Amino acid sequence: MTTPSTATQVFFSFPQLTHPRHHRDYNAWHQLDHQPENLALSGVIHGARWVRSPDCRAVGTATDPLRDVDYLAMYWFAEPAEESIRQWRELGQATRQQGRRPDLSWTRRPLMGMFHPSRGYVNARARISVDALPFRPNTGVYVSVTAYDDPLPPQGDARFEWYDRVVIPAMLDVPGVVGVWTFYGKPIDGQTVRIALYYLEADPVEVAEAVARLDLDATAPPTPELVERPLLIGPLRTIQPWRWDWFDRPDDRGKDTE
Repeated sequence: MTTPSTATQVFFSFPQLTHPRHHRDYNAWHQLDHQPENLALSGVIHGARWVRSPDCRAVGTATDPLRDVDYLAMYWFAEPAEESIRQWRELGQATRQQGRRPDLSWTRRPLMGMFHPSRGYVNARARISVDALPFRPNTGVYVSVTAYDDPLPPQGDARFEWYDRVVIPAMLDVPGVVGVWTFYGKPIDGQTVRIALYYLEADPVEVAEAVARLDLDATAPPTPELVERPLLIGPLRTIQPWRWDWFDRPDDRGKDTE
């Protein structure tokens, strides 16, 4: 049986909607159609998604290509991953042929692809395993998405050790942070992208404000030749069924800009 600690493939997607009017449509489709169909596949271990609501955006940072993303979605695949991913992609094609992919008309995904799980960590007070962490209810996540030149210069090793020995333990001490899973992949030509996904049990904005007070960059090792480009740093909220009003604007309701 595949568990998160034995999985080899995780899919990440960072959707951006083209107009506020479509957020409710997008969430209704994803939460009531797309995600249930994906989770029903035997090859999908787990799936989840979060929203970068306006209050989360205000306390985070982002650069291109993730500057304007609105959501984060992920799926873990059972082994053999190749077969699980094949079934998953066939489902995507089938639902499109059935006219069940309205999102394609008003959704961009500036970054998406397969990633490898690197390591999981859990706060001791949670008293659960790293395999259980993705399944534990959460209020949201604090995400760090960074890109590195490939091939990575030698200084990268010191940087990664710093994350493992300094940053992650400090983050786990922040009230409201339950644990973290880290991932790496190459969805961008010539660059490796690393994702750290911290699972939360407190208000994501309050956690982000506490993280900002840590000033972890002051402890970073000197890496003058290392090119590390932050793409997205900050909190996202867990999406609750039928509570999709984060982007509502009175003057947008009922308008069709297509």
